[in-house]
Amino acid sequence: MGMIERIFGFIFGSNRNVLRDTVEVFRENAEAGAGRSAEIQKQAMSQLGAEFAVPRLGRFDRFMDGLNRLPRPALALGTLGLFISAMVHPLWFAERMQGIALVPEPLWWLLGVIVSFYFGARHQVKAQDFQRDIAASMIRVPQMIENVQAIEKLRFDDGQAAQTGTDAALENASLAPQENPALIAWQATRR
Repeated sequence: MGMIERIFGFIFGSNRNVLRDTVEVFRENAEAGAGRSAEIQKQAMSQLGAEFAVPRLGRFDRFMDGLNRLPRPALALGTLGLFISAMVHPLWFAERMQGIALVPEPLWWLLGVIVSFYFGARHQVKAQDFQRDIAASMIRVPQMIENVQAIEKLRFDDGQAAQTGTDAALENASLAPQENPALIAWQATRR
């Protein structure tokens, strides 16, 4: 019994728990972690409360508070505006998107870093090959120019589409509803 007592005394004795101490090297003590988390939360709330302890009554303070609250709604409303513009004026929207397609990937990464740091998110930087991405964007430039020219040809407000001049009969004919052969065929199959 003396040997087993010495082994347990070595592992659990002298007010130490060698097994627990060894496990805590690889896994956090949940109780101690919860205590640290509570302390961090307490300090954060104290800091937040101290920030608002001083009354801000000046115009500049109110302006800066309003300015700090502006980016999130501006981004959300701007995104909704893009969806609306895509539905209302698709050619205008397509021209702008062709331009955005030319933006090199590193610039998108930079925008992502700026936005993520602004909103407090974490951003992990990846390895970048800047010259390769610039060259890939430059290779796409002729195709984008062709796309914009093709989109420009689709415009109906350039003054050349359906010009009737002073011919009233031609204008009335252009405004009159046309028969739709596909619709007529479909209606015939439904009867």
